[in-house]
Amino acid sequence: MTTKISNRDRLFTLLGTIITQFALGSVYTWSLFNSQLADKLSVPVSRVAFSFGILSLSLAIASSLSGKLQERFGVRKVTICAGLLLGASLTLTAYASNLILLYVFAGLLVGFADGTGYLMTLSNCVKLFPERKGLVSACAIGAYGLGSLGFKYINMYFLTNSGLENTFSTWGLIAMVMVIIGGLMMKDAPKQEPQQTAAATPVRDYTLAEAVKSSQFWMLALVFLTVCMSGLYVIGVAKDIGESYVHLPMAIAASSVALIAVANLSGRLVLGVLSDSVSCIKVIAIALFICLAGVSALLFAEQSMFSFYFAVVCIAFSFGGTITVYPSLISDFFGLNNLTKNYGLIYLGFGLGSIIGSIVASVFGGFAATFYLMLGLLVISLLITLTIKLPGSQPTGLQGASRNDLPAQAAMV
Repeated sequence: MTTKISNRDRLFTLLGTIITQFALGSVYTWSLFNSQLADKLSVPVSRVAFSFGILSLSLAIASSLSGKLQERFGVRKVTICAGLLLGASLTLTAYASNLILLYVFAGLLVGFADGTGYLMTLSNCVKLFPERKGLVSACAIGAYGLGSLGFKYINMYFLTNSGLENTFSTWGLIAMVMVIIGGLMMKDAPKQEPQQTAAATPVRDYTLAEAVKSSQFWMLALVFLTVCMSGLYVIGVAKDIGESYVHLPMAIAASSVALIAVANLSGRLVLGVLSDSVSCIKVIAIALFICLAGVSALLFAEQSMFSFYFAVVCIAFSFGGTITVYPSLISDFFGLNNLTKNYGLIYLGFGLGSIIGSIVASVFGGFAATFYLMLGLLVISLLITLTIKLPGSQPTGLQGASRNDLPAQAAMV
């Protein structure tokens, strides 16, 4: 039986999730601190930058565990604790005196705090709006993306005027207060009734143990890993690709950072909203096709400023849209009630994707090796999205249905 929850509580939870996601997205301003931390610790920038790789992996692991924490303590308490840990970790980072402490404070602890709040609050909010999952995901994940932009100016101001240590402490305080305020506004989503496909067949709720036994789970995990690897790698080294691979002047290559930010946010909004009227698996197929076009431009088009900009915009748009739509996609395949756990395990692909591209480029000596790997995985992933069926479904299952074919949850008032 579904417990009723008022529209006021739903809207407050949505607003609280947006505030929390904005604060959590601030971790993507990390590159602002690399050079100053390197000078402070007297180490190469590359070693300092590795802390962000640790952060991304820790974030993904925490995301996979957050469902169990929510079950035991509730979304409000876990979010507040995540905010407290985030604030404390950033403050401790200000006083890290060596690389080991930096990796622990800025990598493991900040990543764990961020990941604990990120996926849990997103999934909880999506479950409160089953009739508008795509729009709600777009709002929440869009706020996460905007957080990196907003905190870029906040952190730059304090770096310029207050110094490194004070900036970390101020950043931690602001982010902590926002996450706590957001957490206080949240309510746990009630247990959901089974969704219905166009053929009026209930979409059953799979536990994590049941979901991992299906081939669909691992196929969707591969698709997610592919897009994350492609997006995170290109976004992380776009300026270097422009300079070293396409041979563009530094100023032109650096301009790709702004284009990537706009394309990333656009993908979240456009594909997120589109997924409320077109089935999620079709939206992911569209995203993969766009990403494939971008990677192909890097490999096969005559290299120029325009082909480079086209490529990074396509890849960033696809990445932003995919991570927005994926929670809804997993709920379509495995139900809403265990979304945090099921998506949490798949979300480990985000952490793995953040390092695989760099490892391949390092081992095989350049960008091209990673681009060819991306190309092959994208082709496989596109074929998966065009042929995959719901677990145990007939060919006439959800794949051909839009989410508007699914009845809204009547108990949500």
